[in-house]
Amino acid sequence: MQLSAHASQAQCKQVTISLDTDSAGNPQAFNPTELLLAVVSACMLKSIERVMPTLKFERWGVEVRVHGVRQDVPPRMESITYEIVVDTDEPDRRLALLHENVKKYGTAFNVVAPGTELSGELRRKDPTTT
Repeated sequence: MQLSAHASQAQCKQVTISLDTDSAGNPQAFNPTELLLAVVSACMLKSIERVMPTLKFERWGVEVRVHGVRQDVPPRMESITYEIVVDTDEPDRRLALLHENVKKYGTAFNVVAPGTELSGELRRKDPTTT
């Protein structure tokens, strides 16, 4: 819903998100491109949470980093790269299985992938970093 020429909101359930729909920009809200990147990362996290019980996958934390390249003319997302960092002791083959499940069953991942170069890695967290 547009509140003014400078502010908009999206509402779902009991949550309201401020949206940057001002042509001059709004540093206190997600613009559509940033929101898309947040959706892709949230989808990856939700996919991991969804498959963990099925895979009996043990983890202590997950971090997703995304980076997008936007093309201006015509406007579109040219590419999205991601890095999923999992704090786990699971073997490498199980990390690869988790990554395949994220790519195969993530709704937003599968909506974005056909029209955007979407690539990245899922790796184990370096135990020497905090």
